[in-house]
Amino acid sequence: MAEKFISWNVNGVRAVMKKNFMETFEQLDADIFCLQETKCQAGQVELELPGYHQYWNYAERKGYSGTALFTKKEPLRVTCGMGIPEHDSEGRVITAEFPDYYFLTVYVPNSQGELKRLPYRMAWEDAWLDYISGLNKKKPVIYCGDLNVAHEEIDIRHPESNHRNAGFTDEEREKFTRLLNAGYIDTFRYLHPDARDEYSWWSYRFRAREHNAGWRIDYFVISESLKDQIDGASIHQEIMGSDHCPVELDIF
Repeated sequence: MAEKFISWNVNGVRAVMKKNFMETFEQLDADIFCLQETKCQAGQVELELPGYHQYWNYAERKGYSGTALFTKKEPLRVTCGMGIPEHDSEGRVITAEFPDYYFLTVYVPNSQGELKRLPYRMAWEDAWLDYISGLNKKKPVIYCGDLNVAHEEIDIRHPESNHRNAGFTDEEREKFTRLLNAGYIDTFRYLHPDARDEYSWWSYRFRAREHNAGWRIDYFVISESLKDQIDGASIHQEIMGSDHCPVELDIF
């Protein structure tokens, strides 16, 4: 049976709720719908989503980070974080176990200006690969979210001028290459190897979205064992409300 998954960095769920979020949510009608950068605490948001089970992971710091996962099918088990205290205070990971796969939403740390958080980001990347590889030994993995990296030059409008900026450093790109080489697939690029101008994030500065001067940093990544089940992968650039747009994966 075909399943439809959506991932969206909403850059504040309370803000996006004032910008037609519910209409978008209902229109996309996903089996699993994931959010990143929810920027809220428990009790600050009441989302009425009939037919969905809701799971939230809040950052300890107020108004920062955070993830959510909404699913029509109830998971066997849901956990928050990776089980590593140094990485689990910012609400960045939710893992839902289903009969046939693990489904995760993740908001990967940004290396920030002057790359001041790049060393932490490198440690996070190693922990993340270890974590999903442990899951993958039991059953296939599907994960989605804002990975804060444009993997190849085709994934960013201005590669030359962004070369040492957070999200397009050699170090970040190499970590993602290593992950893919460990047995995972970037679903959009797998189906659309030569697609250009397909971005999921635009700076609020310089009218970047108007000029489509963007980055593709939101992904669905799956275990190689699932590659024959990919039915579609797309980027909903037409959907507004955040500096990111939703991305989609369809499997059967």
